[in-house]
Amino acid sequence: MPLRKRQITYSQRPNHAARAAHARGDKMFRTYDTSFIRPKRSKAPTVVALIVALVVMVAAIFGIVTLVRGCSAPTLAEGQTVQIEVAEGSGASAIGDQLVEAGVVGNAGDFTAKVGEMNAGTQLKPGTYEFTGGMSTEEVVNLLVSGPNVFEGGLTVPEGYTLEQIAQAVEQATDGRIAAADFVSAASDASVYASEFSFLEGAGTASLEGFLFPKTYEVADDATADSLIRLMLQQFQTETASLDWTYPENQGLNLYEAVTLASIVEKECTADPSIRSQVASVFYNRLGNDGEPTYGMLQSDATTAYELGHEPTPADLETPSDYNTYTNKGLTPTPICSPSLECLQAVCAPDETNYYFFYFGEDEDGNMQCYFSETYEDHMQTFS
Repeated sequence: MPLRKRQITYSQRPNHAARAAHARGDKMFRTYDTSFIRPKRSKAPTVVALIVALVVMVAAIFGIVTLVRGCSAPTLAEGQTVQIEVAEGSGASAIGDQLVEAGVVGNAGDFTAKVGEMNAGTQLKPGTYEFTGGMSTEEVVNLLVSGPNVFEGGLTVPEGYTLEQIAQAVEQATDGRIAAADFVSAASDASVYASEFSFLEGAGTASLEGFLFPKTYEVADDATADSLIRLMLQQFQTETASLDWTYPENQGLNLYEAVTLASIVEKECTADPSIRSQVASVFYNRLGNDGEPTYGMLQSDATTAYELGHEPTPADLETPSDYNTYTNKGLTPTPICSPSLECLQAVCAPDETNYYFFYFGEDEDGNMQCYFSETYEDHMQTFS
């Protein structure tokens, strides 16, 4: 079998010419664009690195914010005052930051914790407040729950105020320029304003009790009883524009009667505003039932208290009168105060319950609680 010669490539030939050719080829190869044949590098490591960096950054920011919020800031000196405007819709966290910035409280976290402890998260009211250095966190929360302060040049109408109380506030805010009696007189006939404000149609010639919306108002130097009344009625119209009155209408109530019911709910829920929708449900159940257990009577102490001007005695509740809902079926002739927007909402969309009774009492820890019952027997057991 003949021997075959082994083929030798130019790069393996051990002479000068071969080496030169090899060098020229290598140089030419290095100048070619070979990117299209190179393997693609995965972007995954870069993306992962970016995500990790982002997570670390967010964690660092969160840690810094937590540390800052956990530290106590300087507060006002004892007796020093500051005013704060709490915007509509502000939550406890946003208000807490405002309070820290103004020096009212030293720690926003402590403030929000106290709000939670007091179940006051939904009760913090917007408006202008004046805080004094040295106030405890609980005192600050209580002020925000009770509503804005009355300042010079301003008028605050708190939720649940009667026409008489609003008139006194007007006299105070105007330094007596508008007398309380003059304000009551100007607000004594709703028909005067019914052509301008259609929601007063059902009020007839009754007073404007219930429609002077609770809010803080700026009082101009030339303000009159009439101009302030129009301002409050305009505010009622604005605040209630989005309410759906279908539910009370389906229960046989017109708008005036729905406001009347809301005013009773307002007065009954002073101790715990969070139960407004449940209390509204109780009153609807009582109104819609002519038989046992309440025979269509609201049985509200607040209505008699409105007429008498003080808390009723057992004897008062047995004495027939226009506002005694223990002896009269149905609603009172008029509203008994200016209800809050929340109470109006509760009457427009109450909870669905079978409750006919409710009772406020202290629990085992000494905290005030409201107990609801379906039957009179269960209701009486709450007293034992």
